[in-house]
Formats: sequence, structure tokens, C-alpha cells
Amino acid sequence: MSKKPRWEQGKIKQGIKQVKLSSCKFFSDYINQVMLDHTNYIYRGHGDSKWKLEPTLDRFIKNPTSNKRNEHLEKFKYETRGRRGETPALIEDENDWWALGQHHGLLTPLLDWSESPFVALYFATISAQKENKRSYSVFALNQLSVAKKNEYIESTNNIDLINKRKPMVKIVRPLSNENSRLVCQRGLFTRGPNNMDLESWIKKFPQEPNTAELIKLTIPTTGIVDCLRYLNRMNINHSTLFPDLTGAS
Repeated sequence: MSKKPRWEQGKIKQGIKQVKLSSCKFFSDYINQVMLDHTNYIYRGHGDSKWKLEPTLDRFIKNPTSNKRNEHLEKFKYETRGRRGETPALIEDENDWWALGQHHGLLTPLLDWSESPFVALYFATISAQKENKRSYSVFALNQLSVAKKNEYIESTNNIDLINKRKPMVKIVRPLSNENSRLVCQRGLFTRGPNNMDLESWIKKFPQEPNTAELIKLTIPTTGIVDCLRYLNRMNINHSTLFPDLTGAS
């Protein structure tokens, strides 16, 4: 009897490639054999393979031109008074403010990503276990493809604006020293057009031929406890990814 394949790879369709792993234990095989030399990818984990690549704020504010986003951020800035230490660093960039709030439970227009596929796997696995889902996913996003798409959008005149802006996806790497979690998680963010999920954005604009701009790895939850034990042996757990009292507890 032939063995079940470790994974099944679909063809690239509109810049997106679907990969179905037969077990979490083959995740490291896929990364080491297929992705090892592709260092331009960043990773994000979802506890349910059906979830969209959309930020939390878009789930609550459905109007892309709504001023509620600005009001939401200004209220957060106001509430941080006296909570950032005695001599807090000056934060000038709007996305740095969003990033600060992201790791403290604020609804934001940002999506979390990691340079480590195994950190992304941890967050997907722990979420899938909590949500009791049948399958979960790890996404891999090609940063070079994002840059080329942005160049196309920037240079093209007849593209509809969203909230008076060209619909580009920005990769955000905060420089603030206040977010120790970001360092431990090798984290960064993307910020896309309001109310447009990332998969729709990739499909909407021209794709590079034979290039997986986004890879979706779908994993069954069978053996999920063993997956977490394996990641723990790699020193990837709540304690190492959250270097604060949350991680300790």
C-alpha cells in the first residue's frame, strides 16, 4: 500500500498557491525542502483555515472612508498618557502607533507577520487548539511581489482610490523600543487598503508569471498537541514569545 503524500501542491492561480499538508509533522520538511532558499517570504498563522487575511479593525468598520479609524487611534493616543513610562520616546509615524496598540489588544488596520515560519506555526496551532477547529493555516507572503505590485499601482493612473489613497500594501517594521514582543517574535506588519483582504488584493492586480505571491499551507488539527510539543523543543512557546508577565503566567 502506497503511503499518503506528505503534502499536495496545487497550481499557482492568480498569484496564490494552495498546499495541503497531511500532518503538522511535515511542516518542517516543507519549509526545509521547498522554502529554505526563499528568504523574501514572511509568515502568518491562522487558527482556522477559513479565516480571511483581514485586520481586526476592518471586521468592525465596514466603510473604507469612515473617519472612525482616525477617531479610534486618537482615543488610543490619549489613553496612553502616563502609561508609557516617565520619559516615553516620541512616536511620530501613524503605523508605529498602530503597532504599539496591536500588541496590547487594540483593533488596528495591521496584520501581524513573522520572519520565522515556526513562530507563525505556533500562533496558528495554539489558536486552532483554542478554537477547536478541524484545520488551520500558515500563510507565506512574497515581499518582492508586494513591492512590484506597489510599483505598478503607483505608476498607473486609472486605478480607483480607496479612502483617497492608491490601494497599496505597506510592509511596516516599527523601530520603537517599547515592543519587546516584536523582537522575540521576529515580527512585522502589513497594512493594506481599507476593507480589502490581502488575497483579494493579490488577485485584483497583475501577478508575476509562475510566481507564488502568496502560499497558503493548510494543516489538519490531528496531532496538534505533538506539534506544540515539537515547537516547545525548539524553544518556541508562550514564555519565549511574550517576554513579560503575560508570558510568565
